[in-house]
Amino acid sequence: MKTNPFVSSSSRKSRKRHFTAPSNIRRKILSAPLSKDLRAKYNVRSMPIRIGDEVQVARGQYKQTGGNVIKVFRKKFAIYIDGITRTKAKQQESVHVGIHPSNVYITKLKMNNDRRKLLHQKAETRKRILSNATKGSTDDGNDNDMEDDDDSNA
Repeated sequence: MKTNPFVSSSSRKSRKRHFTAPSNIRRKILSAPLSKDLRAKYNVRSMPIRIGDEVQVARGQYKQTGGNVIKVFRKKFAIYIDGITRTKAKQQESVHVGIHPSNVYITKLKMNNDRRKLLHQKAETRKRILSNATKGSTDDGNDNDMEDDDDSNA
């Protein structure tokens, strides 16, 4: 069921917004999940990928290979990883292979102050959402009123 009336559920509109997205939106689209140890350390599930991050390919032809991100190609929705290349058919030169960030996971983050703030902010938000979810599901004893009414009628 559609929950937000201000967001279209039309496939073609979603695809149009995805493929005509500006660079600042593409940055968030080009996010990759963190490895299990980084996820446990920072309490964050995914981060936008950037040059200098160390990643491991999880799916596709280059599965189990990893390296540093040497270029984030926002226009093509691809990242180039050091060591993942192929040779062209007619020439001897090798070219980097573009890989979508959803097919990799980050094993080491290149840190700076902005990224530290983003990690802290995402962790705080996650903690607040999880605490609100558990507060709503705990039994506070107020729904026993129905049982008391049933006993008085008997």
